[in-house]
Amino acid sequence: MIEKENNPKKMMWTTLAMMAFSTVWGFGNVVNGYVYFDGTKVIFSWIIMFLLYFVPYALMVGELGATFKNAEGGVSSWVNATMGAKWAYYAGWTYWACHIVYISSKGTGGLRAMAWGIFGNTLWYDALPTATTQLATLVIFLFFCWVASRGIPVLKSLATVAGSSMFIMSILFIIMMFAAPSINPHASYLSIDWNWKNFLPTFNVKYLTSLSILVFSVGGCEKISPYVNKVKNPSKNFPKAMMALAIMVMISAILGTFAITLMFDPNVVNNNLNEYISNGPYMAFQRLGEYYHVGGLFMYIYSWCNVIGQFSTLVISIDAPLRMLLGSNEAIKYIPSKLLKLNKHGSYINGIWMVVILSGGLILAQALLPNAQAVMAQLVKLNSTTMPMRYLWVFAAYIALRKHHKKFKQNTTYQMTKSQGFAYTAGAWCFFVTAACCIMGIYSPDNFTLFLNIITPIILIALGIILPAIKKREEANLA
Repeated sequence: MIEKENNPKKMMWTTLAMMAFSTVWGFGNVVNGYVYFDGTKVIFSWIIMFLLYFVPYALMVGELGATFKNAEGGVSSWVNATMGAKWAYYAGWTYWACHIVYISSKGTGGLRAMAWGIFGNTLWYDALPTATTQLATLVIFLFFCWVASRGIPVLKSLATVAGSSMFIMSILFIIMMFAAPSINPHASYLSIDWNWKNFLPTFNVKYLTSLSILVFSVGGCEKISPYVNKVKNPSKNFPKAMMALAIMVMISAILGTFAITLMFDPNVVNNNLNEYISNGPYMAFQRLGEYYHVGGLFMYIYSWCNVIGQFSTLVISIDAPLRMLLGSNEAIKYIPSKLLKLNKHGSYINGIWMVVILSGGLILAQALLPNAQAVMAQLVKLNSTTMPMRYLWVFAAYIALRKHHKKFKQNTTYQMTKSQGFAYTAGAWCFFVTAACCIMGIYSPDNFTLFLNIITPIILIALGIILPAIKKREEANLA
C-alpha cells in the first residue's frame, strides 16, 4: 500500500485540481458574467451559483468518478453502468451534438482574435458585410475539417500549450490589475461603489434568460473524470480536488469581476452589449497594457494565444467528440454503419461530413445577422443554451447511481452524502436548474436569434433519435 502511494506515476490531488481549473475556467467567463449581469451585480449570482449548483455538481462528479474509477469513457460510461447502453448512446450523442454549435463559434472566435492580433482592433473586421465574414469563417472551418480528416496531431499539442498560456494570462490579469493603481496611480480607474444595492441583481426577464451563461461557465468538470484512477488515493483525493476546484473558480470569478469593475462602466457596457461580448477580453488586456505603459503588448500576446487556442480547439472539437461517439461500444448497435467508416488516416470521414453539413449550415445561416459582433453575441448565447444540455446526463447518472446504490456499494469509496433523500434532492435540483436555464436561455428579443435558438436543439435531438431507427432498418434489410 505504501509503495502504491509513493508511485511517482500517480498525480497529487493539487495537480488534478489545477488541471480541472484550467479546463473549466477562463477569462472570458469573467467578462461574460460582468457584461450580462450589470457589473458587480453578478457577484451575488456567482456566489449563489457556486454554493447551490457548482459545489454539489463537483461533489457528484467526485462520487461518480470514485465509483467508476476504471471507466475511461467519462459520462457515457457512467450512464452505461447505471442506466444501460441505449441511454449511454443518447448521452454520447448529446455530448457530440452540443459541439456542433461550439465548433461554429471557434472559427468565428479565431478570426476575431486574428483581427486583434494583426490590426490591434476589429474596426475593419466588424465593418465587413456579415456574408463576407461568415464566408471566411466557412473557409476556415472547412480547412480544419480537412486537417481533422488527415489525423494531424500537432494542433492537439498546440491546444495544450495555448490553453495553459491563456489560463496563466487569466490569473496574471487579476494580479496585475489590482497592482496597477500602485504602479500607475494617475491612470483613469473607476471606483467600486460598495453600496449593497450594486451587488443585488435585478430579477427581470434579462436576468432569468441569461442564467444559462453562468451554468455554461461553471460546467465541464466531468471532463477530468478519466484521471480519477491516476490520482493518489482517489477515493479521498478526487473529491478533495473537486472542492479545491470549486473554491478556486469562485475566488477567480469574484476577484476577476472586481478587476474588470476598475476598467468598465456597466452603463457603457449595457449600451454597447454586442461590442463588449465580442471584444471585452481584448479591450481589457489593451487597457491593462496602457496602465503598465507597454501599449498593446498584453493584448497582442492574449490575441495570438487565443488564435492558436481557438483553431487548435476547433480541430479537437471536430475530432475528439466524434471519436467518443462513433468509437464507443454503443455505436455499432445504434449508429448506421456508413457513419462508422474510417479513412486511411483513421478518421471517421462520413462523421466529419456530418459535422460539415450541420456546423457549416449554422455558419451560413448566421450570414443573415446584421454584423460580425451580432454573430459572436448570438454564438455565445446559443452555446450557453446547448452546451449545458450535456451536464443533464451527469445528474441523471448520479440519480441512477444512488437508486442502485446497493449494486455499486462495493465499488463506491466516496459518497457526497450518506442520506439517500439528500442525494436524490441534490441530483434532481441540479438537473432542474440546468434544464430550466437552458430553456429560459432560448428566449431572445431578436426573432432570428430566437428562431436559431429553438431550431438548432430540435434538429440535433431529432437526428439523434432518427439514427437508431435507420440502424434498425439497416439490420432488418441485412437479415
